[in-house]
Amino acid sequence: MSRLDAITKVETFIVSIPRDVPYLGPLRDGERVNEKGYLIRNGNRSIYPSTDMSVLVKVTAESGKVGWGETYGIVAPQAVTTIINDVLAPVIIGRDPGDPVVIHEDLYDLMRVRGFFGGYYVDSLAGVDIAIWDLFGQCVDRPLASLLGGARRRSIPAYVSGLPKATLQERCDLAVEWVKKGYRGVKFAAAVSDEGIVAEMKALREAVGPGVDLMVDLHWKFTAPEAVRIIKKLEAHDLYFAEAPCEPEDMEGQEIVARGVGAPLALGEEWRTVYEYRPRFEKRCMGVIQPEMGHTGVTEFLHIGRMAHAFHVDTIPHASIGIGVFMAASLHATAALKRTPYHEYQHSIFDKNLTYVTGDMRCEAGFYHLPSGAGHGVAPHDSVFNHVIG
Repeated sequence: MSRLDAITKVETFIVSIPRDVPYLGPLRDGERVNEKGYLIRNGNRSIYPSTDMSVLVKVTAESGKVGWGETYGIVAPQAVTTIINDVLAPVIIGRDPGDPVVIHEDLYDLMRVRGFFGGYYVDSLAGVDIAIWDLFGQCVDRPLASLLGGARRRSIPAYVSGLPKATLQERCDLAVEWVKKGYRGVKFAAAVSDEGIVAEMKALREAVGPGVDLMVDLHWKFTAPEAVRIIKKLEAHDLYFAEAPCEPEDMEGQEIVARGVGAPLALGEEWRTVYEYRPRFEKRCMGVIQPEMGHTGVTEFLHIGRMAHAFHVDTIPHASIGIGVFMAASLHATAALKRTPYHEYQHSIFDKNLTYVTGDMRCEAGFYHLPSGAGHGVAPHDSVFNHVIG
């Protein structure tokens, strides 16, 4: 069999794009940006960057064609770039980009016996995997969705994620603005629901009225019994799903919550492989999965999504901090799956950073529109490289 091309070079770039308001909204009492540029949200004890941090991966073939990837690099991104530059890049030089699944499996095998089947190692694989799939598309001049079996749709319903305003009234007003623009799903964040989660849900429902899907991200804050009590109260206001109710390690707690409430649980943004998803599917821990392309890459995303279909579970992918490269890949992969009622829309990130990528990807009037062209359809704009650090 003839080879498409050969990979000759792999490069990584850490990007840090300033933002006026930190992720999830203004700082609360006791929250501050530390000397490394990070802040810790008291509401969920999680660390976030004060800028939009990401890692880009550029894979170049001997023909000169280029594939772009992006991975989850919001905290300690140097860990990701070191793994790619020292471990993964030398191994894939000379490989055929027409073999993305085989390459991904080979890279996964490199460190599995040392226990690195998660975390930064698999994040690094994700960035490389997206870039190789993009390069494959460039080589054959086909869109990514076509390479994954075909696009079932060219547009995907988007739900508005986060209402980054300081007060409950401002958050309700913002939700109404989005509904007027044509969006039929809105998610609020428990970590910044200062007047109470149930009170916020009640106020939002009164503001947007019936016919709008309201969701809550509980940010892993609760024990299983606590989560059951809260979700039952939220259900009185027609809750669409409850995300991340208890600690991600607590599989038994996830199962208890899923069996104790009527609304679906949405889980999975922090999981990277089918091996983490499979036992939760078997225990019926969730009705919605939220794979994050920046953690999984294209290959694992498809494995996870197809397994979800076999368990009659919806896929509503997570969207994280990035410039839009892994977002484009996520849209193409989502378009190739069944049972995808929504894709998350991180409007405070996506809209602001859309100028940093080329192509026609967009989100408007309640829908994402797949970028056209070969591969995943976007590439970093030259202006991105004004924000490269390290």
